Amino acid sequence: MKALKSNVRRCIPVGAIIECVDNTGAKKLNLISVKGYHGRKRRLQSAKVGDIVVCSVRKGTQKWRKQVVKALIIRQKKEYKRTTGVRIKFEDNAAIIVNDKVEPQGSQIKGPVDKEVINRFLHIGKFANFVA
Repeated sequence: MKALKSNVRRCIPVGAIIECVDNTGAKKLNLISVKGYHGRKRRLQSAKVGDIVVCSVRKGTQKWRKQVVKALIIRQKKEYKRTTGVRIKFEDNAAIIVNDKVEPQGSQIKGPVDKEVINRFLHIGKFANFVA
């Protein structure tokens, strides 16, 4: 697993509602915790593009509702700067549901996927329609 080469800001706090953009049946995810987050005492955990998070499914099909799942953040609203000097931001905060090996549960991803996610998890690129 590679590190991100750009300076991505952590901007999605615990408790945020995130769109689920794969075809698993889940629609909205509630962020519970961030895997590998080492922060300061009494500071809320927050996630960025390329982070693996633990979420509960708020809206979706009956099979997925109230399930606790692992997800991968693929888009964020907050603007950040790449090493080339380009600033990038997306319209929404979005994630996909993954298993323990960080393989997608769904078979396709709706909308663009961030380039930093593809650099870190190469097999996610097979399911992406568009990489930004």
